[in-house]
Amino acid sequence: MGNLLQKLIGQSSPQLGSNEEVYLKRKLCWSLLAMLAVFVCWSGSLAQDQGTHPKVKIILAGDSTVTLNAGWGAGFIACMGNGADVTDMAKGGRSSKSYIAEGSWKEVLDAKPDYVLIQFGHNDQKSDPSRGTDPQTTYRQYMNQYLDTAIAAGIKPILVTSISRRQWGKDDKIHSTLQPWADVVKDIAEKRHIPLIDLHAKSIELYEKLGRKEMETMSPTKPSTQPSDDPAEKGVTKLDGTHLNAKGGAYFGRVVAEELAKAVPDLAPYVVIKK
Repeated sequence: MGNLLQKLIGQSSPQLGSNEEVYLKRKLCWSLLAMLAVFVCWSGSLAQDQGTHPKVKIILAGDSTVTLNAGWGAGFIACMGNGADVTDMAKGGRSSKSYIAEGSWKEVLDAKPDYVLIQFGHNDQKSDPSRGTDPQTTYRQYMNQYLDTAIAAGIKPILVTSISRRQWGKDDKIHSTLQPWADVVKDIAEKRHIPLIDLHAKSIELYEKLGRKEMETMSPTKPSTQPSDDPAEKGVTKLDGTHLNAKGGAYFGRVVAEELAKAVPDLAPYVVIKK
């Protein structure tokens, strides 16, 4: 624009007197500057209205309850925008132990995200020695290992306690067997000043608030594993009280996104909740 103005001002018109020529050139110059100012203000306003932010890369690491097709992963991604690039690297059947052992955690570190959300616990309850952990010893060890290696790689970790199973008691309350693992995650987060999303407590609160019937609409079905000689019970399905269907994934993905905005204020601008 500056070169253009100089060119216009430097041109002469043989048809005009010198005073008139100078006047017209100055008028043209000020008109162009005014147009430039309007354009700059408009473009700045447009960028602000669109909510542009620096790009941020986020990875989800966890078990099946974090995945796209059986957990809250897809619902969470749907609530992130404004330059947030979210990749779900959670894998079904994994525990805090096996996810590291098989090399999946190394893949997360190699991807070099800005942030990583880490949720394990469900498969840490397994008796299988390749997956099972003890809350106060091996589980604590592995969860600290996630933090140590993430921080060393320049990645900001965010801990997430496991979403609770729908383990209803006769009192219509949830009696979660995951509490010992959730308590360890909360303790580590507090002692190491790591951002925490207490999804375990939040999910129990919402299960009990919404009630059994509503939670059944968010639960997938699975074939019954109970043997039966009754032909009427052949192929009978039952509700899966651990995983989420599409409706449940969308609902709890939004919950995680909302809790993330509170736990990590720097990421709040990237949370886009559609009303």
